[in-house]
Amino acid sequence: MYGQRRLADLRWVLRGIATNQIARLFPESYVRLTGHTGRGAVESSARQVADYFWSCFHDYFEILGVPRDDITGYLSGKTVLEYGPGDVPAVAFLMLAHGADAAVCVDRFALYRPSPASTEVLRLLLGDLDGAVRRRGDACFRALADPASGLAEPRFRYVRHDYGLSGLRDRADLIISRAALEYANDLAATFADMRAALRADGIAVHKVDLAGQRCDDDHPLSFLTYPRALWSAMCSHKNTVNRWRIDHYRRVLGEQGLEAVSLEPTTLADQRVIDEVRPYLASCFHGVTDRDLSWLGFWLVLRKPTSRVERHGTGDPAHAAAARPARRGA
Repeated sequence: MYGQRRLADLRWVLRGIATNQIARLFPESYVRLTGHTGRGAVESSARQVADYFWSCFHDYFEILGVPRDDITGYLSGKTVLEYGPGDVPAVAFLMLAHGADAAVCVDRFALYRPSPASTEVLRLLLGDLDGAVRRRGDACFRALADPASGLAEPRFRYVRHDYGLSGLRDRADLIISRAALEYANDLAATFADMRAALRADGIAVHKVDLAGQRCDDDHPLSFLTYPRALWSAMCSHKNTVNRWRIDHYRRVLGEQGLEAVSLEPTTLADQRVIDEVRPYLASCFHGVTDRDLSWLGFWLVLRKPTSRVERHGTGDPAHAAAARPARRGA
């Protein structure tokens, strides 16, 4: 916890401030030096990375209640917007191969750069496909069936923006993210961008990790003990979590006029964890209840409240999410 080990805290803070300035002045060099992938821990093989992306892809449709055999029919003609795709736009590729009309990926940092490593992951995913899905997959690349040539515009777009915003208006039928919203440097602007991008009957699915930042110990919430100004000095220009708790997400959703169809925790901290961190919390977190502090991650399904889709009725399996909670323990 911040304040318990002053020498260690000083080293951590000075290193944080120095690297934050490097990220501010030389963002591309910072990304290369730190080796950010957008996936957290580095997998040991291209096959493991590919399997990770398959699990991400199927998780979205499981949350939406879309059976695997119906994914292609559900995606047909749709535009998918992904926030924070990381260094390989693999989920976007799988969405296109399974029938999406277009996929737009937006990130704060230019993590995606075609490379032998990303090409190998896409090659493995392409090899996993067959039939019509394989043929659509082949056509996703600039050169037919050649992942080394890169994903082809205009069906695929990769956008880098300082605030990770897409700038789309009434274009997205499905919006997705995984372990991305906790890195948004302006959560209100991100949700406003999302609302603007969604079509009237569009839907968004996000998995958020609220314990994704460790400091110099293993406590899952120790990063909440740093004063706000100090945390900003250490992290404002880096790909570091914004620290907002679930109460802030609920508030911003309401302020931005978005409806949470489903909001369910993936992991809850026990009371011992809360009691350990409570005396050391930064003042900006003093008002957060024990219950809200316990949320270490969640699945969120949202839409515009003006959606034409009926909550229990259209026969589209994606809207089954409105009738049952998201899967726990993911």
